[in-house]
Amino acid sequence: MAEKFLNYIGGRWVPARSGKVFPNFNPATGESIGEFPDSEAADVSDAATAARAAYQGWRLTPAPKRAEILYRLGQLIADRKEELARGATREMGKILLETRGDVQEGIDMAYLAAGEGRRLYGVTTPSEMPNKWAMSVRVPIGVVGVITAWNFPFAVPTWKIFPALVSGNTVVFKPSEESPETGYRLVRLLEEAGLPPGVINLVFGDGPRCGAPLTQHPEVDVISFTGSNAVGSAIAVEGARLGKRVSLEMGGKNAILVMDDASLPLAATAVAWSAFGTTGQRCTACSRVIVHERVYDEMVKRTAERARQIRVGNGLDEATEMGPIVNRRQLEKVHGYVGVGAAEGARVEAGGAVLTEGALGKGSFYAPTVLSGVGPSMRVAQEEIFGPVVSFIRATSLEEAIEINNRTRYGLSSSIFVGDVGRAFQAMRDLDTGIVYVNHGTTGAETHLPFGGTRGTGNGHREAGHTMLDAFTEWKSIYVDFSGRLQRAQIDNN
Repeated sequence: MAEKFLNYIGGRWVPARSGKVFPNFNPATGESIGEFPDSEAADVSDAATAARAAYQGWRLTPAPKRAEILYRLGQLIADRKEELARGATREMGKILLETRGDVQEGIDMAYLAAGEGRRLYGVTTPSEMPNKWAMSVRVPIGVVGVITAWNFPFAVPTWKIFPALVSGNTVVFKPSEESPETGYRLVRLLEEAGLPPGVINLVFGDGPRCGAPLTQHPEVDVISFTGSNAVGSAIAVEGARLGKRVSLEMGGKNAILVMDDASLPLAATAVAWSAFGTTGQRCTACSRVIVHERVYDEMVKRTAERARQIRVGNGLDEATEMGPIVNRRQLEKVHGYVGVGAAEGARVEAGGAVLTEGALGKGSFYAPTVLSGVGPSMRVAQEEIFGPVVSFIRATSLEEAIEINNRTRYGLSSSIFVGDVGRAFQAMRDLDTGIVYVNHGTTGAETHLPFGGTRGTGNGHREAGHTMLDAFTEWKSIYVDFSGRLQRAQIDNN
């Protein structure tokens, strides 16, 4: 019998006011995992009101004390890493090797954010006037609405929730309806770690009836969103209209550049991991390979051979190398893009088919797919497919490869395989993405470095790293005049 889950509002576990629920399914088997509250505006309002009520007490809790809860949380997550990883694999499909990494990012983020409890540094500076003190400090903003995608159901919420909490904000969290159980497990652990009632609130539901009311609610001051460009752009418009701070992390069309002096075995291995890891369902996935014409055919051959060898199956099987696509709708979208590519003149070198043999027929499985003969302007080279499909594009020089890389609406991650250090530095300088790798794939971000992209990938904010607090804090400048007289700064200082 499927487990029944509840929202978490003001420290209480409650159903949706309407009593409605929605199901969650295992994409590898089609089996039901659980039923979750189908929340609407009234539930969101309850959660936002609870978060606002808890804000003053949490804001005035000393930051090192707020951090102690995150330290406890980090240990709780570590203690249950395997359980959390298996739950994430069961509901969104990627292999255990990857969900263990997903959970590990949450552990790392808990300790990294907790450290900021004693490092919420401001700036002191000399005043231009005598007997006057000048400084600036970070302060929390208020209630933060967190909306996350399904593909990294544990790590991505922690990038947002933990910095928001240690800064002194309260949170309303809406996880994706495709991976709600992992969000539930995270909030359960926050409760167990000792977070006061109302500081974290959890509402399940879809975008139109739950996510949109969260972005519009007058008690919500900040929206932090990870998801599609279409939804993120709509949130940006709504946030501007309502005067909210908005932090967006959206799509990617990431490329690996392979030059003629690169190690081709290493490059092919990296392309396969970057393109087919997480079944291509990550914003940093490699979906384009821009290859120097001298080694183009060899790179296509090596990658296609590797794609055909990948073992596809249930992510809970340790031998599986690639799991299912998250649902049937996305499976059809991915397959449709392969057809679009073929119609535009691309050649299918490997894959290009829905997998239905045996147990695979119960889930949403697609063969790792390699397309060659792709032009830089083709739809498969410009639009985010979000599946295990990689397109090979020919280039005559490093300069042309960089120009092709930069000629998309996205700018999250890029990579170059090259032997010449001078050309490596040229690429590091000229690749217009928020993340650049040299002799590595396009994935594998570390939590202590900023994460985010340029152009259509985001709106300028970065997550994690030393920038983690920026979206969730305001700067307050403070002046203390102990001169005993009215000093009028620039008027008197001339």
